[in-house]
Amino acid sequence: MQEKGGSTLSDDSRTKTPHVLTVAGSDSGAGAGIQADLKACAARRVYCSTVITALTAQNTVGVQGVSNVPEDFVAQQLKSVLSDMQVDVKTGMLPSVGIVKTLCKTLREFPVHALVVDPVMVSTSGDVLAGPSILSTFLEELLPMADIITPNLKEASALLNGMQLETVDDMRSAARLLHNMGPKNVLVKGGDLPDSSDAVDILYNGHNFYELRSPRIRTRNTHGTGCSLASSIAAEVAKGYPMLSAVKVAKRFVETALDYSKEIDIGNGPQGPFDHLLRLKSHSQACHRQQPFDPSDLFLYAVTDSRMNKRWGRSIIDAVKAAIDGGATIIQLREKDAETKDFMESAKACIRICRLHGVPLLINDRVDVAIACDADGVHVGQSDMPARVARTLLGPEKIIGVSCKTPEQAEQAWVDGADYIGCGGVYPTNTKENNITVGLNGLKTVCMASKLPVVAIGGIGVSNARAVMEIRTSNLKGVAVVSALFDRECVQAETRKLHEMLLGSNIGST
Repeated sequence: MQEKGGSTLSDDSRTKTPHVLTVAGSDSGAGAGIQADLKACAARRVYCSTVITALTAQNTVGVQGVSNVPEDFVAQQLKSVLSDMQVDVKTGMLPSVGIVKTLCKTLREFPVHALVVDPVMVSTSGDVLAGPSILSTFLEELLPMADIITPNLKEASALLNGMQLETVDDMRSAARLLHNMGPKNVLVKGGDLPDSSDAVDILYNGHNFYELRSPRIRTRNTHGTGCSLASSIAAEVAKGYPMLSAVKVAKRFVETALDYSKEIDIGNGPQGPFDHLLRLKSHSQACHRQQPFDPSDLFLYAVTDSRMNKRWGRSIIDAVKAAIDGGATIIQLREKDAETKDFMESAKACIRICRLHGVPLLINDRVDVAIACDADGVHVGQSDMPARVARTLLGPEKIIGVSCKTPEQAEQAWVDGADYIGCGGVYPTNTKENNITVGLNGLKTVCMASKLPVVAIGGIGVSNARAVMEIRTSNLKGVAVVSALFDRECVQAETRKLHEMLLGSNIGST
């Protein structure tokens, strides 16, 4: 029996949520500092609490003002979080000796699993955020407590009394010297390394050096990269990953966000922010389809097939363009045999075509590709990722369709947050092996039970589409077609023929 006021769950049965506490300054422009830390942790799916050490007035031009938070209130924030929550800690801007000492004292009182120290002293734009008086306290008290420190070249030089860092060998020497000061791991970031075509970072754990290289991304939108990298490392460590893996994942994450954001335009200064959540660009592009899902889009649903395109010597891009020109109202890319890299490039080109014509484009099964390409949604089968998981990954605005053969499956699709169901195969088809058909009666049964709009699929073409639509249920909105469009010499002509037949059957009045 549970005692009055007791917990309903034992400590062992409760799931620990990965949790990072960031101790840093607030950036009014939201590119760096606390704001970047929050966004980075959110992107890495880790909960983030905050202790604010300073308020800054800054934008893409630079820092116009800094106001430190009183030390006693920093201490109060720290105790409030650490006395209640199990966290890993990431530090950023620590603007005074007193605040550094306060942090160290509190961490001795409330030990944490991991401490990631980003020794923020100078902003990338050159503004001083922590004076030289703090250096000795950093070196004597904070660094020996750290599981990893993540200085850039300027910060590493400052910590090493002005040591010049101009080569990768210099970075290795700096990492070794900094490690001798007490931190378990040192990551010297070489983003500003002169005459280097790569972004080179050096990780040293006291035994081994790891040289982490990646192509340099040419962009002005680099504000907050240091904060974001350190927060991402803390996030991965909070998930339980070893330090080397955490650093590698964090570095790849920041690179991906920088590459995605290189054309985003925010502010008028020389250094803009980047988009941690990989969402902004789609909303800033004029060609982005921003309308909510419209069931009438299911009217003529064209599903591509890589084997058919190969058989007829056409690219997926040519197939999609021809289907749209013929009257297709929604496109699904079902490319089971294509390599992921090739599929991604083709999907991006198809999305541009679809957006120009106002036609939504979905990806079959591959949620990862849909996210990377900013497709309008996905279609999943019963053996694929559950719709509720796809909805969690894609967000509320994307379209999700589910293949269903029974009223029970249709009900589950509605519960899981799908937008429509694809019911079939209605007729036998050669596009899927061992595909059980439901027939017209099965289609009608599912339609009558479904709370979602329905598109019929499976063996449908000009010869039988009218019979499908004549079952006359109000939520049957169209037909999905594969072979009848794409296993033909002229996709455009076949699509137009089917489109005209569907219009002539007066579907809109059902």
